[in-house]
Amino acid sequence: MKKLAILGCTGSIGLQTLDIVRRNPDKFKVEAVTAHTDIISLQKIVEEFRPSIVGITNENYAKNFNTCYPCSVVAGKDALVECASSSLVDTVVCAVVGMAGLDGVVSAIQAKKRVALANKESLVCAGEYITELARINNVNILPVDSEHSAVWQCLTAGKSEDVEQIILTASGGPFFSYNNISDFDGITVEQAITHPNWKMGKKISVDSATMMNKGLELIEARWLFDCNNVDYIIHPQSIIHSMVKYKDGAIIAQLSNPTMELPIQLALTYPDRIPTATPDFVFDKNLTFFQPKEDLFYLPKLAKDSIKQGKSAPCVLNCANEKAVELFLSRKIGFVDIQKLVKSIYEKTEYFKINSVSDVKNIFDEITAKTAMDYKNILRI
Repeated sequence: MKKLAILGCTGSIGLQTLDIVRRNPDKFKVEAVTAHTDIISLQKIVEEFRPSIVGITNENYAKNFNTCYPCSVVAGKDALVECASSSLVDTVVCAVVGMAGLDGVVSAIQAKKRVALANKESLVCAGEYITELARINNVNILPVDSEHSAVWQCLTAGKSEDVEQIILTASGGPFFSYNNISDFDGITVEQAITHPNWKMGKKISVDSATMMNKGLELIEARWLFDCNNVDYIIHPQSIIHSMVKYKDGAIIAQLSNPTMELPIQLALTYPDRIPTATPDFVFDKNLTFFQPKEDLFYLPKLAKDSIKQGKSAPCVLNCANEKAVELFLSRKIGFVDIQKLVKSIYEKTEYFKINSVSDVKNIFDEITAKTAMDYKNILRI
């Protein structure tokens, strides 16, 4: 039986992980969970699964939290670390969104836990550092994102040295049919957080709408699979989740219904496969592919440039985007301004080699502060 820590248990990935545990009580036991501010959902989860450790990263929300049984409650900045490194846990599901999840990922690796990774920002910001840390600690980082899980499965078809290219697929988001940058004017927060195929959190939904999510996934794929030749294609149906092209010309693809249950469960059960609750795939769908519109959605192009630049370039790109999306969600900037702001900050920043978590956090603090301070001048608001 695998003993789980679920970091970010009240989010979309966390809740779907709990569904898997609920259906397979003989295979999984939840020993630790964390949440940030959704105490109501956390209370219900704790009462049902009765974990040994409960982490609440926002101390203000921890003051009035009570459990119906004896357990350890950790509040504040140590919550992720304590849950991820607990001796009671062997597998850590890292589902905290954004840079906030970095400490949990690093702590899990240092504690030699198996890592089911749904926090792409960790590898985006510190890919070289984290993959080296995982190698030193002999830790497997298993992808939870549907695209990276697909690549992982496709890579079993051949030798790593025979891989020519990794090809991620992208739905295109809600605005791919737009043909002019002026079409972005007037896009509301409500429109941007509504994805045509997936039900996701606000931040990742906005990233999907700008296509930045695909850019982050390209960077993550570079480090997960040690491959510099990564690109993407638009596939609106979200049936083919990614492909791997081999040097003999063969392209191996992974297909399934658009559901996160399969990649989450595979990361938990690997190398075994067990039945899921997803419906059988019906071969009654047309599969179409389109070239990206990088003249309109140019953040993935910046992501590919950051892979070539190396050093702290991907981290800077991610941090600028994280703040820009926050400004958009708080209605301080428009949708079209997200790309403009990120591009400006990215191109005006110098890059250096990342050697520690502190380096990443310093970059985050510097870039988010700069983005918040300069956005009005950059955008001439």
